[in-house]
Amino acid sequence: MDFASEPAAQLPAVASEAGGPAPEDDPPFLLISPLKRTSPLIFASPHSGRRYPKDFLAQARVGLSSLRRSEDAYVDEIFAGAAGHGAPILSAAYARAYVDLNRDPGELDPDMFADYAPAPTGAASARVQAGLGAIPRIAGDGQAIYARKLPLADAERRIAIAHRPYHAMLRALIEEARAAFGCAVLIDCHSMPSCARGPNAPDVVLGDRFGMSCHPSVTSLVEAILQRLGYRVARNAPFAGGHTTQIHGRPGRRVHALQIEINRGLYLDEKSLQRTQGFLRVRADMARLGEALAIAKLHQSLA
Repeated sequence: MDFASEPAAQLPAVASEAGGPAPEDDPPFLLISPLKRTSPLIFASPHSGRRYPKDFLAQARVGLSSLRRSEDAYVDEIFAGAAGHGAPILSAAYARAYVDLNRDPGELDPDMFADYAPAPTGAASARVQAGLGAIPRIAGDGQAIYARKLPLADAERRIAIAHRPYHAMLRALIEEARAAFGCAVLIDCHSMPSCARGPNAPDVVLGDRFGMSCHPSVTSLVEAILQRLGYRVARNAPFAGGHTTQIHGRPGRRVHALQIEINRGLYLDEKSLQRTQGFLRVRADMARLGEALAIAKLHQSLA
């Protein structure tokens, strides 16, 4: 499973491939593997993808700057240091506005498609109604992405080339960890807008689906480490976890999934989407988090 890869921190800030090859020709994710896997930890970043295929941009009624508001910008880079402590890092390649890997693939809005989607399983979800299904209807700044309806086959193709391969790889990494260490600990990495959080808002929100996706000892350990690093930490509000933690987190099977949301104001100019001086500190601290979790030898208590 290991293969050589450029560290995410060295990738360009925007890997927009509007003039590149067809989506099927491109790898659907980036996997950074440690030289030696010494930890049951897995870090994943489903919303930091920066690939915008040219056919998608042709369909969109808004520009790239609007589409990029949906990204968890540079979260893949922020957690890249974890691979230095014996854990793989899986990152999306395709942009969240193109296909959302942290949604059930059945969460499709029938009104978005020219050909009716018969009884879509997730059509009634609050996320779909808000325009944030597996194929988002709105960009991160609230603008409608499309001027006209899409063919349903377009959604199915995006799910096939990006969503399924990403989660298949995540399952493979989880099973590798369970085989090697007796358990797996998935850290699902995200960022959250600062504008709606308020002056006393947390710096980090940990989501374990109220204890359903992760053993409380793991959540408490991550919380304590982050607090020692100087961060204000909240649990499960306003983000308790999404599709990734829901389908992969199975504490009864010794698979623990914890979502981490980092306040973007700590490291990002949210208007220009440029890294601020705080970026280096946040990236260094997340590397320290990975190191501390590796040292804790979670498999000895969770397996």
